[in-house]
Amino acid sequence: MKIVIIGGTGLIGSKTVRILREKGHEVVAASPNTGVNTITGEGLAQTLAGAAVVLDLANSPSFADQAVMDFFETSGRNLIAAEIAAGVRHHVALSVVGTEDLQDSGYFRGKLAQERLVKASPIPFTIVQSTQFLEFLGGIVKSAVDGDTIPLSTAFVQPIASDDVAAAMAEVALAAPRNGTIEIAGPTRYRLAELVARYLLDTGDRRTVAADPAALYFGARLDDGSLVPRGEASLGIVTYDTWLRQSRAAA
Repeated sequence: MKIVIIGGTGLIGSKTVRILREKGHEVVAASPNTGVNTITGEGLAQTLAGAAVVLDLANSPSFADQAVMDFFETSGRNLIAAEIAAGVRHHVALSVVGTEDLQDSGYFRGKLAQERLVKASPIPFTIVQSTQFLEFLGGIVKSAVDGDTIPLSTAFVQPIASDDVAAAMAEVALAAPRNGTIEIAGPTRYRLAELVARYLLDTGDRRTVAADPAALYFGARLDDGSLVPRGEASLGIVTYDTWLRQSRAAA
């Protein structure tokens, strides 16, 4: 079966490509680096010809509010139009747990726009909402840092390793379309401020986390249910300790 992975050279995409190729499928890793651009439309028609499944794992290169919205709307419309023309039978989109409730954030507004485009399309679909990646802890620090202090919410998070995300995306790609949304998450729940403080300590970063229930997360106020699964989620197996050990070994 031919499967096209948009964002196939990125963190999740490259791992998903490897899993599906090992299972014997024809997998195309599509990205601007390989001549496929969902913003301009370059290479889409040729790449999608004969594809049964498309996984959209691409992410906005900018987190600025308008840039995020423009990316997900333009990319989504171009990709869906090309899929309809190619006769694609299953569209799989990777989104974020909590998207619907965090609309004070420009990033989450962009993700919701993407989800709505997928749902409005005639193509059978599955939306996979994931909790935050463990690999994104550094990005959370960068987004919140204020001098040597990092003010962070005390709300719960349940982060997932990219290996588990890729395994889940590969499984969904080979399954029948759900025409709905499923959730995936890591095996353990933490307070965001406590987890990031532990991460800084484990990585030798001397900066300090300031736990603040009112601290914003990419522009949105959190509560204990904002970033964790709402229903029965599929849980990964990679713990924080295992992920950290593997990250150090890879480095």
